[in-house]
Amino acid sequence: MATWAIGDLQGCYEDFRCLLEKIRFNADRDQLWLTGDLVNRGPASLDTLRFCHERRDNLITVLGNHDLHMLAVLSGSIEFKRKDTFRDVVKAPDRDALAEWLLTCPLLHENTDCVMAHAGIYPLWTLEQARTCAREVESVLRDDDRRDLFFAHMYGNEPSRWDEKLQGPERWRTITNFFTRMRLLDDSGHIDLQHKESLTTVPPHLHPWYIWPGRVDITKKILFGHWAALEGRTDQDHIIALDTGCVWGNRLSAYCLETGIWQACDCHHHRR
Repeated sequence: MATWAIGDLQGCYEDFRCLLEKIRFNADRDQLWLTGDLVNRGPASLDTLRFCHERRDNLITVLGNHDLHMLAVLSGSIEFKRKDTFRDVVKAPDRDALAEWLLTCPLLHENTDCVMAHAGIYPLWTLEQARTCAREVESVLRDDDRRDLFFAHMYGNEPSRWDEKLQGPERWRTITNFFTRMRLLDDSGHIDLQHKESLTTVPPHLHPWYIWPGRVDITKKILFGHWAALEGRTDQDHIIALDTGCVWGNRLSAYCLETGIWQACDCHHHRR
């Protein structure tokens, strides 16, 4: 049995299938961990989503910001954006079943040795705090009475620093931003949601979340996606960046949790 962790798919269905062939994925014995962002920007969101849904018994995906954006559009809480490429999902006869499955997916997933979140773990949180916050927002997403309120207030860059006193939509938005949009923080622990490029252009007052000064130590290996500009490199043995920028023309990659071996798809089915 092997457990393979794969970065943001973003509708790159053919690359995903190619990578699974490369790693000789066997649905009867192997497991997949996906960092979220199954949809959007790439050409085949519906095919990707259906493929994952059909294999949900041996596939775990955490939710990414693009997944949540699509769910908000499907709920009618926000409008479809010009750059969105998931109209195939919106028009699909099984869209409700696919959305219902996504709404059951976690923000944080872990086993004995590893923990995974789409953008990472806010560095001022212990792992127990991260678990508690993830479960809180997951319960909102699964609650018919609170879900629309969540989506209606999901977008926004404030608050930018954690405060345990936060309540309601403001609290949910902050937790969601940490798990699905975070890359950099300033010296005071405020997240910066503007800079999305490589570390060579990061302003000196900002730090990647995984090397933020004073980060609470988490002994488990942390797996994350979201930051394609890192190209899979953090220079930290226990911090694994899985988004290698497939949708931007690079190769889709897989990391084996048991061996630490990387594999990459050699094809280039999609170029933005």
